[in-house]
Amino acid sequence: MELVFLGTGAAWGIPELTCGCRICEEMRKRNEKRDRTAIILKGEKNVLIDCGPDIRNQLSRNNIGRVDAVFITHEHGDHFIGLDELFSFKRNVPRDAFSPIPVYLSRQSWDVIKLRFGYLEEMGVIAARCIDAGTWFKAAGLEAMAFKTDHGKSAAGSVGFLIRFPGSNGKSARLVYTSDFIDIPEIPEEALSPEIMITQSVWLNEPVKNRPCHMSLQRVLHFIEIFSPQFTYLTHIGDADMVPGDPYNESLKKYIPKDPFGSPSGGGPYPIPLCQSQWEETLKRVLHDHKMPFKVAIAYDDLRIEL
Repeated sequence: MELVFLGTGAAWGIPELTCGCRICEEMRKRNEKRDRTAIILKGEKNVLIDCGPDIRNQLSRNNIGRVDAVFITHEHGDHFIGLDELFSFKRNVPRDAFSPIPVYLSRQSWDVIKLRFGYLEEMGVIAARCIDAGTWFKAAGLEAMAFKTDHGKSAAGSVGFLIRFPGSNGKSARLVYTSDFIDIPEIPEEALSPEIMITQSVWLNEPVKNRPCHMSLQRVLHFIEIFSPQFTYLTHIGDADMVPGDPYNESLKKYIPKDPFGSPSGGGPYPIPLCQSQWEETLKRVLHDHKMPFKVAIAYDDLRIEL
């Protein structure tokens, strides 16, 4: 089985439309980009996790010819607004050769999403499968369990997923996907010490006011310690950190750091990463300075990992 990072960016993607901040300008200069976050577990059957506005191009450039199941983490547009693109899988096969694609999500999320995309179920494109946190279910040859995540009042249905998949040694392995969150009310014991964890790092620095209820690298280290995965990939990376001297620090999207992240031995705060290589360098310093024994990497669009 192969893990494909279709997109690794935050809600508006980066470089962001009309933005001239230091981060967006540096990424344009380097011809880098981050689409809205989504992954696919690719094997005999393909399981898509989240389906945002970039999904058509994401699936196309990665030659994904079918989707056998979809997991939706929550009811924010950057995680579900691309569901209509799944109609193509029905439109372009012989009549009566298509079965609705099961979409697994919480009841609270479906109550919101069906107002926009309920017609997809009526037309046989998708089949909503409402799931309860803490209950295992089977989907496209995998076993999965949702767990509740706190992503604020506007995402009451937010969940992460614990997924069992066949490992390369023939034994069952586990992947934890947290999606967007500011906290996890109750971490399932089954989710501890997984082989793979995918979690978010919207900012380097935890902001004074975490209005969108996301996770910073500064704070996510705590959750990596709790989960204790063999390998962690950071995703959902944004451009909302304030870069010293950047006039765009006055823009609405920029967040004032609460206590700028730096080495416990001193030397000032870490520089704000402007691109992939700088994120990688900063992460390397952070893990070294904070004596963290975990393997952690910054994911990027179209990264492929053999599981």
